[in-house]
Formats: sequence, structure tokens, C-alpha cells
Amino acid sequence: MSNRIAFLGCGSMNEAILGGVLAGGTAPVDVVATVRRAERAAELAERYGVTAIAGAEEPDANKLAATGSRILILGVKPVGITDLAREISPVLKPDAVVVSVAAAVSIAQLEAALPAGQAVVRTMPNTPAKLGRGVISVSPGTHCSPEQLQRVKELFASAGTVVEVPEDQVDSVGAISGSGPAYAFYLAEAMAAAGRELGLDPELSLLLARETVAGAGFMLAEPGADPAALRKAVTSPNGTTERAIAAFDQGGMPRIIAEGARAAAARSAEITKQLG
Repeated sequence: MSNRIAFLGCGSMNEAILGGVLAGGTAPVDVVATVRRAERAAELAERYGVTAIAGAEEPDANKLAATGSRILILGVKPVGITDLAREISPVLKPDAVVVSVAAAVSIAQLEAALPAGQAVVRTMPNTPAKLGRGVISVSPGTHCSPEQLQRVKELFASAGTVVEVPEDQVDSVGAISGSGPAYAFYLAEAMAAAGRELGLDPELSLLLARETVAGAGFMLAEPGADPAALRKAVTSPNGTTERAIAAFDQGGMPRIIAEGARAAAARSAEITKQLG
């Protein structure tokens, strides 16, 4: 089998993974992507140098991309995943690995839509994969061999940190790392708004919030970094930061974050039931 990798559907998440994979050394000639619109196909081809096929121009785009591909990454919306799996089933090689990046679509649902014995890996990536700084969980399906799982791990390693988790933990992973970038952006939004309330120029306030959150992220990315230790290191006794943290605690920020994560995990489980 060739080394071809097919990205079937190339929205924001699959494009993020695509960017990370190419940055990690995968040759554009080994990548094919499918999208709906011709304009989008041209955009991807120009930006990344990959082959991109538009469904609007080629109704069999997904089948063409899937034929001969070694790894197939399904990146359409959850409601369309099983239909896509059924569509490509006739052209899949027996040892190809079908990877889903869709939240809430279970391994059982995907396997039921594919040929018997087809290898499946369910993943939960996040958007920093585009910069090679993503977190991607992988959960092997019933028929996925250790060698096939390793193949997927090596591919995704170029887009960030790969962790293997049992499928029953995927909703929890999604609530932390999958949705997590939005939490960080939300924090930056709130910090910028606070700066404006304190009288700072809006552009300056946004710059301060953006660069501070990004810089703190770099510090957290250092080997062995511990968020609690980093926080304590910049929180002087009776100082300004200590006063801010006390206000956060009094307002229940840890509880609010935990409630948000639980809500995200519960919604993922709810969508899985709806799709099933």
C-alpha cells in the first residue's frame, strides 16, 4: 500500500491536523484532501501543495481520495461521519486505518458503518495541532493492531502530544483538551475586557491579554512544568497577584471551570446517544 494519507473533509480541525502533519515532515505529494467547494480546494492546494478534490466538481471525491490511502482521517461533522464511512467502504484496503476526529462518534458506530474487520482509531484532537502544539488522544478500535495504532500515533505526533486513552475517557479528554483552547481564548477575552474597564486603550488591553496568555502557555510547555508551582512563583505574599487569586477563589472560579468541563463531557455523551 502507498503512504498516502486522505483527509476526508477539511474543516478547521482537519486543516489544523493537516498543517501539523505537513510541518512534521510528511510530503504534500502523499496527502489528498476532499472538500465541498472548488474555491476551498484551490485554497488548500495553494496553501499546502496537497492534492485537493472538490465534491461539487467530482461527486466521487471521497472514494477517489480513499482509494489506495493508508490512513484516512474523517473530518466531517459528527452527523455525517457514518454516512461518509459507508460511502468509502467499497474502496478501502483491508489494512487501511480509518481515523475519526469527530467528537461524540463512538468506535462501535464507526465500525458498524465500515467493512467487517476494518481498523478504526477514534481521536480527540485540538486546534493547536496546526502549530504542532496540539494534544491528540487516540483510542484503538476492536480490530486495530498495535502496528496500525503506532502508525497513527507517529502521524499525529508531528502535530503535537499524543496520549492513548480508553474510549470511555474520550468525553472527559474532550472536555479538557478538546474544548480547552476555547477556555484559554475566553480567559484572554475576559482579561482584555478587564483592562478596558481599568481605563486601558482597547488595542493595548487586547495586546496585553493576548501576549500574556500566549507567554504563560510557553512557560507551561517547558518540560516538567507544574501550573500550581508556576502560579505560586509569581504570587508574592500580600501582593497584587495574591489579591487577584483570592478574588478568583472567592468567586468560585475552580468550581465554575469544573462545571464547564462536566457540561462539555455530558453534552458529548448526549450527542453520542442522539447519533446512535
